[in-house]
Amino acid sequence: MPQTYDLLLRNGTLVNQDGEGQRDLGIRNGLIVEIGHLSGASAGQTIDCTGLHILPGVIDSQVHFREPGLTHKEDLETGSRAAVLGGVTAVFEMPNTNPLTTGAEALAAKVAAGHHRMHCDFAFWVGGTHSNVNDLPELERLPGAAGIKVFMGSSTGDLLVADDAGVAAILSKTRRRAAFHSEDEYRLEERKGLRVPGDPASHPIWRDEEAALRCTERLVRIAHEVNAQIHVLHISTAEEIDFLWQHKDVATVEITPNHLTLSSDDYARLGTLLQMNPPVRAPRHRDRLWQAIDQGIADVLGSDHAPHTLDEKAKPYPQSPSGMTAVQTHVPIMLDHVNAGRLTLARFVDLTSAGPARIFGIARKGRIAVGYDADVTIVDMKRTETITNAWIGSRCGWTPHDGRRVTGWPIGTIVRGQRVMWDAEVVSPALGEAVQFLDGAKP
Repeated sequence: MPQTYDLLLRNGTLVNQDGEGQRDLGIRNGLIVEIGHLSGASAGQTIDCTGLHILPGVIDSQVHFREPGLTHKEDLETGSRAAVLGGVTAVFEMPNTNPLTTGAEALAAKVAAGHHRMHCDFAFWVGGTHSNVNDLPELERLPGAAGIKVFMGSSTGDLLVADDAGVAAILSKTRRRAAFHSEDEYRLEERKGLRVPGDPASHPIWRDEEAALRCTERLVRIAHEVNAQIHVLHISTAEEIDFLWQHKDVATVEITPNHLTLSSDDYARLGTLLQMNPPVRAPRHRDRLWQAIDQGIADVLGSDHAPHTLDEKAKPYPQSPSGMTAVQTHVPIMLDHVNAGRLTLARFVDLTSAGPARIFGIARKGRIAVGYDADVTIVDMKRTETITNAWIGSRCGWTPHDGRRVTGWPIGTIVRGQRVMWDAEVVSPALGEAVQFLDGAKP
């Protein structure tokens, strides 16, 4: 008897942990229920994917969607709209909102605000601080919690934990992998005088390689001392890669597409639009990051989507804020690198779906497999498009990649069996729900 599905994806080239080949996907009740050649099957909706590649849904584990408190820049709806327009099916959002996400009430409020209002699935990092240390074992397992995030530099107020004792206290309590912004706050304070007013090219001179490496060395030492697992966000230096490959027993590594694509040579063209923390650096660092991709040192790609309005970015350096849009360009920028031969499509899948699922313990996501959520990113590897500000779905409406031509483009975003985006249009109501984790509490 022929099988019947809610959604049938036909004739696409499926890229997964077992290789690449033409297979159909049968989807029912939000789950993948059949993979193979399903010529005799029928479905409520059938999509012909001839000439397209079907990837496991892309997971972006570092975004800032600014809600609550800074919604003139972005909110959960607009940020997730940008995500699905770019082929991203799930995001982990950061705690530096107003109020900060440092307690159960603030986390629950975010989960409620995202439920069926965000276009993709979601989890939220909980900020680890000096004052909530004793609550961390409970907080990191609450529904919708991605884990604990700590700012060792580049933050203010209660979220900044610059001292070794504070970091050790946090890591002594965590059981899941904790994420870190690793820049040495003490060195940053010492070097503030190196910022040149009106010259954003002085940003990586102020926040130099030593500030990053010194903090990462401290962090790894503490992780070893207290037997904790850490995730070091947005690695930007060759020196950190040279150090971290020796400590994969405790540390996983994130690299951003912007650090792989841009360099300090671009400050003359982009000015403060290029300003982010840690900085975009000299080309030698970018080259070493690519080696880390090639050698398997990097575990995940995260966009570090951190939007600000153009008016805010137009302020003279250093009054200008650090951060840029990135979630929507995450997939096309990296697919262009695939087409240029810098990494394989299989490695891209590992960095954006299997990798996040593996190191964060995500349930039912990260693979195209029977019994998993039907999250897929459908791409046209031959399609050439120009990234423009007009295409950006983020509230701030700009990208540092405006005018960049890329080959490889997200065509469709399917979240738990629902076609959310197709050919640059959001085509369904928001149905985003909290990501579940293997070692977290269930909603």
